[in-house]
Amino acid sequence: MRRFASALLFSALGSAPLLAAPPPPPPPAPPPLAPPPLSALYPHAVTTVHSVRADGRTLHYNATAGTILLRDRKGAPTARMFYIAYTERGVRHPSRRPLTFAYNGGPGFASALVDIGGFGPRRIVWPAPGNTRAYAPPYRLVPNPATLLPATDLVFVDAVGTGYSRIVGAGQPSMFYGVNADGRAFAQFVIRYLTKTGRWNSPKFLLGESYGTTRSAVLGNDLVDDGVYLNGIVLCSTVLNFPTINFAPGNELPYELYLPSYAAVAWYHHRLHPRPKNLALFVRRVEAFAEGPYARALFAGDTLPRAAARRLAAVLARDTGIAARTWLKAHLRLTLPVFMRLVLGGRERQTGRFDARFSLPILQPMLGVPGGSDQGATTSAIWGALTSTFVTYVRRSLRYRTDLLYRQNSNRVFHAWKWSYLPPLHETDEDVGTMADVNVAPALARAMVNDPALHLLSENGYFDLATPFFATVYTLHHLRLPPALRRHVVIQYNASGHMLYLNPSALPRLGRRIDAFITEASR
Repeated sequence: MRRFASALLFSALGSAPLLAAPPPPPPPAPPPLAPPPLSALYPHAVTTVHSVRADGRTLHYNATAGTILLRDRKGAPTARMFYIAYTERGVRHPSRRPLTFAYNGGPGFASALVDIGGFGPRRIVWPAPGNTRAYAPPYRLVPNPATLLPATDLVFVDAVGTGYSRIVGAGQPSMFYGVNADGRAFAQFVIRYLTKTGRWNSPKFLLGESYGTTRSAVLGNDLVDDGVYLNGIVLCSTVLNFPTINFAPGNELPYELYLPSYAAVAWYHHRLHPRPKNLALFVRRVEAFAEGPYARALFAGDTLPRAAARRLAAVLARDTGIAARTWLKAHLRLTLPVFMRLVLGGRERQTGRFDARFSLPILQPMLGVPGGSDQGATTSAIWGALTSTFVTYVRRSLRYRTDLLYRQNSNRVFHAWKWSYLPPLHETDEDVGTMADVNVAPALARAMVNDPALHLLSENGYFDLATPFFATVYTLHHLRLPPALRRHVVIQYNASGHMLYLNPSALPRLGRRIDAFITEASR
């Protein structure tokens, strides 16, 4: 019996062990990766010593790369804004030397373009239109004799969310990604930089490109309200009043304001027969036609007599190289994408928008209007050189080392942008909510009235199809300034596109004009 019980127990244990050992515990989860220390992301400002030959002399200067911490009203950190400052060495009174804050636009673009693109002490050798072999590396960074450094110290600033500038601590995107919020962030940066460097008594300037001109209007007004008076603002490729460039149904203004740019681009690509010898005189004539007979025809709309339409179409064909029958078929109105394709004579290539001197093959030629199948002729030409060269320059020449990725442009910033804006001098309390409605020109006018020593220089490109020069003229002629202040506004033209410095033959003259403007406005 005892033997039977033992066998039964053995059988039971063998078939289904009632006292089996518990399964081994799962392996411990790996510890989360620790974020890099702040010292790796935001090292202390690094200063290096350099020199450049410009304005007939050798300039010795410091290059300082670093960040400035922004805070909210409670003192909590919200963002770090990256900057590169170039300051001349050996100046007897550095606190009196002009100081210019420069930046790009987008919104969502960093400021490398306006730095090593053309205004800093070193510049990229850009590919020439048609030289596609130069699109690929290696690229060259050379001393820039056209730098603005002879006239002013320079501080190139990356907007939050671009470059090495990032939201930190208590910061939220809504604090920075918007017309008003962006202006406030830059105003805080400027004030903190002036305090940190002891430059409060320096003649002060703003230089913005593209949306950077929009920023300059808002920022200039904010700074004047804060008691930071400016000597001057330089607008490069200006957009202040967005309805002037928005081909919305019922908005006839862009057709009038784009026409002189269409004519200049046709002139560049030899689409005019005969081709006028003097571009500037030709453009002035087209401007007069655009604001006169053409504007009246657009106003007439469907009531325009057919015979008058045919006469106007003949003039439009002569000045743009696009057939009169095409203008008639389009009711005398060609939107920008259509023009970019037709001006080159067919469906094979289209011009760049930022710089119409460049062109690319059309990937979707059978569409009525080409789709977004490429990144644009201008961007294709310069993007590789900009990205590669700037990162190398910052790490090797300026010795600024960070684990952050340098964001030349940020779609996240652009798509999160809050366009809601209530301009000063507005007659209602309703702000605008889309890009197509924004007009910051009243902010610029208010800054100039409240700071009556403020001067304005607007530099524009003949071949810029993003911010057409005649739209700038229209906007600046409608600031409603008193006559004494209107004399402070100067408008200039360049044989270049949106990025004025991409044409190396136009850059020296551009640099000399800006230098002269800063010198004169600093007296």
